[in-house]
Formats: sequence, C-alpha cells, structure tokens
Amino acid sequence: QVQLVESGGGLVQPGGSLRLSCAASGRILSIVTMGWYRQAPGKQRELVAVITSGGSTNYADSVKGRFTISRNNAKNMVYLQMNSLRPEDTAVYYCNAVPSLTAYWGQGTQVTVSS
Repeated sequence: QVQLVESGGGLVQPGGSLRLSCAASGRILSIVTMGWYRQAPGKQRELVAVITSGGSTNYADSVKGRFTISRNNAKNMVYLQMNSLRPEDTAVYYCNAVPSLTAYWGQGTQVTVSS
C-alpha cells in the first residue's frame, strides 16, 4: 500500500516562498505521473502542477511562472517550489497521482499566505 506524506507548509507573507515535499512509502512515484493539488476553504480541490515520470511539467495558469514541480525518483520524492506567493494561494496542498487515486490522498500540508 502506497502512502503519500506532504510537508513543508506554513505561514508566509505575500511575495514569500515555500518548498513543499511529498514522500512516498513505495516506489510508485518513479513510474506514474504525479501532481500537486490544492483545496482552499469553500472551494473544490484543483490540480496546480503536473510532472510525468520522464520529467515533463505542466501548470495551472494561476501558478504558471511562480511554481515549479520537480521529482527525485531515486528518493521517491516530489517537490513544489512556490515563489511570489499570493493570499489566493492559501490552501491545503496535496500530492497524488494524475489522475488522482482515492487511496493515495494524504493529510496534506497547510499553506497560509498573509501579512
């Protein structure tokens, strides 16, 4: 059974940066397309960044140019570097496969952007 554990969230001022990490208990990360999702209060969960097993990336328009997704298959890790953060980026961030798999949802990590 694969477990995904997100970390790295916190409180940051507008314009600041955070780096999120996603650790997997199994080797599934190296063979599937992975993504970072987020869910803000009162809103549906949305996919914001995608990375294929080969390293190709894609981003939602709302984060393009500010967020960078990366992966280290040898370490079973996926990362999300977030720069120029805005209050509207406030959400719980999750990693999961793309398309998402119900069994992979973890607890997420809270990101709060506020002055």
